[in-house]
Amino acid sequence: MYTRTLGAGGPQVSAIGLGCMGMSAFYGRGDEQESVRTIHRALELGCNFLDTSDMYGPHTNERLVGRAIKGRREQVFVATKFGIKLEPGPDGRPVRSIDGRAEYVREACEGSLQRLGVEQIDLYYQHRVDPNTPIEETVGAMAELVEEGKVLYLGLSEASAETIRRAHAVHPITALQSEYSLWTRDVEPQILPTLKELGIGLVAYSPLGRGFLSGRFSSPEELDEGDFRRYAPRFSGQNLERNRELVERVKELAAQKGVTPGQLALAWVLQRGEHIVPIPGTKRVAYLEENLAAAEVELSEEEAQRISEAVPAAAGERYDEAGMRGVNI
Repeated sequence: MYTRTLGAGGPQVSAIGLGCMGMSAFYGRGDEQESVRTIHRALELGCNFLDTSDMYGPHTNERLVGRAIKGRREQVFVATKFGIKLEPGPDGRPVRSIDGRAEYVREACEGSLQRLGVEQIDLYYQHRVDPNTPIEETVGAMAELVEEGKVLYLGLSEASAETIRRAHAVHPITALQSEYSLWTRDVEPQILPTLKELGIGLVAYSPLGRGFLSGRFSSPEELDEGDFRRYAPRFSGQNLERNRELVERVKELAAQKGVTPGQLALAWVLQRGEHIVPIPGTKRVAYLEENLAAAEVELSEEEAQRISEAVPAAAGERYDEAGMRGVNI
């Protein structure tokens, strides 16, 4: 697989990465053996960019990735994230909070290093911006981790253009991770121009619309009971009906191109900019192989524009009301 540069002068990574979240959290039942096989197959195919977070599980996904990459560290560019805390509440259910305090940055990093079994994290993101902590404090603490050799590059996730600028003034930000796909184009008006100006790469998560654009399911009832998509705004009621129509358009365009719907969706993201790297998630080898093959699909500017016009933004918000309050801060 060919590589891409994360921003101007940033690291070289595989053009398509692997999002590991669903192997441990949010997408229903997991299969650790199949997940490890999927990671190993990714490395065999030249996909070296693995994405995880301390809140996936929580903690279990980092441990899984750590086991999978043991003895293969030189093959891997590993990215993880901090800042979303899931702690037991009074009723035993997890309570979510955002923490960007300097002391927590260090504490979180030490935990991730241990769980991953590595001495250095290649790309360390703030998972969500803490509205109660100045971004300068958070990134200042992250910069200290770089100075100490515990982190190589810094990133943000779901940050606003203004926050990106403020953070970048403290220490170079290598990548912004944000949702970007055919049906989620929130980053286009302000974020993408800011990233281009500052020389920052975009790591596009959910480039397949949480699997929906691939055509692998058409109803939330087909998903495991514990899959959060069963209750997400885009997968219910009239939103679901409207979004099914969008997927049918993707299928038609993919058939014309002679590729799968998922491959077309990924090729479109790749075509949007040379410093954009999608990280579709999967926990199965077969889907991984299909996704990575999208790197070989070439789209002209005209084809990409035609696809953009044929597939408008999705109906419904990306997250519920609480989730949406945590993005673009």
